[in-house]
Amino acid sequence: MSRFIGRSAATLIAAALALGATAPAFAGECPAGKAGNNVLTGAPTAPKDVTDDVVGMIDLAPEVMFKGYDLRVRKLVVQPGGIVPLHSHSGRPALILTASGTIKEYNNRCTVPVVHMAGDVARETNGLTHYWVNEGSETVVLYSSDVKSMK
Repeated sequence: MSRFIGRSAATLIAAALALGATAPAFAGECPAGKAGNNVLTGAPTAPKDVTDDVVGMIDLAPEVMFKGYDLRVRKLVVQPGGIVPLHSHSGRPALILTASGTIKEYNNRCTVPVVHMAGDVARETNGLTHYWVNEGSETVVLYSSDVKSMK
């Protein structure tokens, strides 16, 4: 099972990176005409009813000469009412696949919440600050693939 998840995650990352090179529109992005500065006043700073488990990781130094960085895949399970607290993606790009459920993302680049549904991929890049809230009645499962400094 672990080997399957690792291969699936690697395939997902490769496909998403290939698609990202052409900058297509993705489901779950800021709605047209709603892009703008959002200061995120009152954003939660602590997690609530969410688990965050690393399911695979590769030290990138021997792979592609990125000494001091890991490529990792995490599984986040967000219970109804759960929160992934305010955080930044400065120096930590990520792709988030919503595997099941629907969740809202509040970010500094969009004046309204961004809704992510099962099958959506969110691109998290330098300068993004955001948090996620499960305002629904179903558990949400997210898979996060990111490059993270080992420091």
